[in-house]
Amino acid sequence: MKQSPQSNFDEQPPRRRICTSRIVPLLLLWMLPAGLGLMLTGRVTAQFFTTLYNFSALSNSTNSDGRFPSAGLVLSGNTLYGTAADGGTNGNGTVFAVNTDGTAFEVLHSFTALAVPFIGTNSDGANPYAGLILSGNTLYGTTTEGGTNGNGTVFAVHTNGTGFTTLHSFNGSSDGGGPVAGLILSGNTLYGTAGTGGSSGNGTVFAVHTNGTGFTTLHSFNAYLGDANPAAGLVLLGNTLYGTTTGGNSENGTVFKVNTDGTGFTNLYSFNGSSDGANPYAGLVLSGNTLYGTAAFGGTNGSGTVFAVNTDGTRFTTLHSFTGGSDGAIPNAGLILTNNTLYGTACSAGGGLGNGTVFAVNTDGTGFTTLHSFTGGSDGAYLYDALVLSGNTLYGTAAYGGTNDSGTVFSVFIQPQLTLLPSGPYIILTWPTNYTGFTLQSTTNLGSSAVWTTNSSPPVVIGGQNVVINTTTSGKQQFYRLIQ
Repeated sequence: MKQSPQSNFDEQPPRRRICTSRIVPLLLLWMLPAGLGLMLTGRVTAQFFTTLYNFSALSNSTNSDGRFPSAGLVLSGNTLYGTAADGGTNGNGTVFAVNTDGTAFEVLHSFTALAVPFIGTNSDGANPYAGLILSGNTLYGTTTEGGTNGNGTVFAVHTNGTGFTTLHSFNGSSDGGGPVAGLILSGNTLYGTAGTGGSSGNGTVFAVHTNGTGFTTLHSFNAYLGDANPAAGLVLLGNTLYGTTTGGNSENGTVFKVNTDGTGFTNLYSFNGSSDGANPYAGLVLSGNTLYGTAAFGGTNGSGTVFAVNTDGTRFTTLHSFTGGSDGAIPNAGLILTNNTLYGTACSAGGGLGNGTVFAVNTDGTGFTTLHSFTGGSDGAYLYDALVLSGNTLYGTAAYGGTNDSGTVFSVFIQPQLTLLPSGPYIILTWPTNYTGFTLQSTTNLGSSAVWTTNSSPPVVIGGQNVVINTTTSGKQQFYRLIQ
């Protein structure tokens, strides 16, 4: 059965399991016997997982810091900013900040109480399921409920917690309602989507100035015309916005585009629910003229897909079909892209223990790697939004699990992939240039007296890869590692 994001949250209770919250980052070692005539390559990635923060337990639906961090994070300097969808002093969620080393957690804003619990109104909104964007010292975001009409809000707050402002309260009709997605910013205009409301009740694309003026409904979705219920944010190229819907006349979702003035709406691709996937709850990432995204369901195994499609709707490609096993399932979150590698999360199934995964896959669909499988214990469980990358470290949130079953903020440190290609009397070693601060070393002995020597030849950059060519030594074995 296809699920909406919120119903999926409700049907996935927190779990307690015995687990190990760290994957020890083993050094990358390769033994290369001299005279090897086969042309072999090897690729290994080591990761180091850290739980940076555990949200506290609820008492009468409230706590001090929030619960259920279902959204991604935004990074500035060494500070991560995010939202928790419920909990806080009034049980309606929080905006928070925490350092990248897990210290100095701070609640910047606790959303106020509703006049009527769960369905009422307030001044600032309630239940921020979406992440934030940052401009200068101001954070912008959305809430799904609350506000003066009870249909959610667009808000702003300074990074020190002052100056909270409700920029727009949705009325649930012409302007939309219940936004579960974050915003993007161009100049002084914020763009976003609302999952319901609009002229047909199927959601909207909207724009509003950063001072709260000039709210405009750019597009109202209509299921009879093939598009309905956007659950994700937008990406902007020039004056064109690109996004996804979860429904439509096929009930499998679409990829669409619309101009920033509301003209030119086009359904670029309609999912068929089979090999291509179904129900893209997540937004897109753009590189050149190619959009990359995830579909939560469908695919070869019914567990979701990673896909690519051109900005004109051509050349749709399924890059990966999730199996529901060690690679995960139900990728509700968007992707991030660095060089030719996409990083993402699978939400609430697979991952061996059924609590989600962090993964990487190349933009051509090769090299899929599970970077971390969540246990549902101290590391967290169930991932609903995208990651943020800084240097060699990914940061994200798990909605459940952790010490108090209230969710976590985590990091995954990524060792670069070292590829080795024997070629006659030479060995060619390569690793991506986007991993900085790593040194190539080698040794001929792994015993207690091993002496690691830094490679004498510095790498040459070719096609986004660091490349080193060494001469093999007859009759001797050689071990290599990258160390930071």
